[in-house]
Amino acid sequence: MVIGWIYFVAWSISFYPQVYVNWSRKSVIGLNFDFVCYNLLGFIAYGVFNIGMFWIPKIKSEYQAKHPNEDEDPVELNDVCFTLHAILLTLITAIQILIYERGNQVVSKLCKILISISCVFVFIALMITLFTDKISWLDYLYYFSYVKIGVTLIKYIPQAYMNFRRKSTIGWSIGNVLLDFTGGSLSIVQMIILSYNNDSWEAIFGDLTKFGLGLISVLFDILFIIQHYLLYPQKKRDHECIQDYEDDAQKNGKIAAPT
Repeated sequence: MVIGWIYFVAWSISFYPQVYVNWSRKSVIGLNFDFVCYNLLGFIAYGVFNIGMFWIPKIKSEYQAKHPNEDEDPVELNDVCFTLHAILLTLITAIQILIYERGNQVVSKLCKILISISCVFVFIALMITLFTDKISWLDYLYYFSYVKIGVTLIKYIPQAYMNFRRKSTIGWSIGNVLLDFTGGSLSIVQMIILSYNNDSWEAIFGDLTKFGLGLISVLFDILFIIQHYLLYPQKKRDHECIQDYEDDAQKNGKIAAPT
């Protein structure tokens, strides 16, 4: 239980370092916009899932009918609070992108396409659920969790690649990474302890999705830590790193020259 609360707190406050970095620099250059978009989509989807499982009686009754032997609800109040908090802080980050200096950074076409596909998928599933009996409301709610899973699998890739292209992590908060690493690691440790205490590995192998996503997040955090402290130590000043990146990108035709 102690480990559970520690990683809950670590994950909850992990959003603040990036918001502070953006505010202190009055710039979002170095923060990948695709990552923010994926994060917002993922947490909204996760929020719909948690709110539905926690507050909507029809969905709760469908879940209990499908899992009669389970004594505990799959979603607790802290899950709902964490998700709503995550959506709020991600929205604040998105607003910072709109109002602070962002150079020539934009949301990629691939990100726009993937988010559009996700929204169309959810809408079509909603129509099928409303007008046919092929999808129950519980199953429809699970589709949002699938969106969250898909987002988690890919959301770190644009930021890691951007750091590699710039040869710098300036603008990307290492505090966010360290707190996320703490939360993800303790989440995995908790699952292992539960399995050991119960003399059963059902906590892991019965929920490979949760374990796998936690492991993927931890591995990307390790990559970001290596990038920040070993590969691209901050020897240059902020504007020098930014200018080097933009000059190189313009030479290669990756971004338009500033007007």
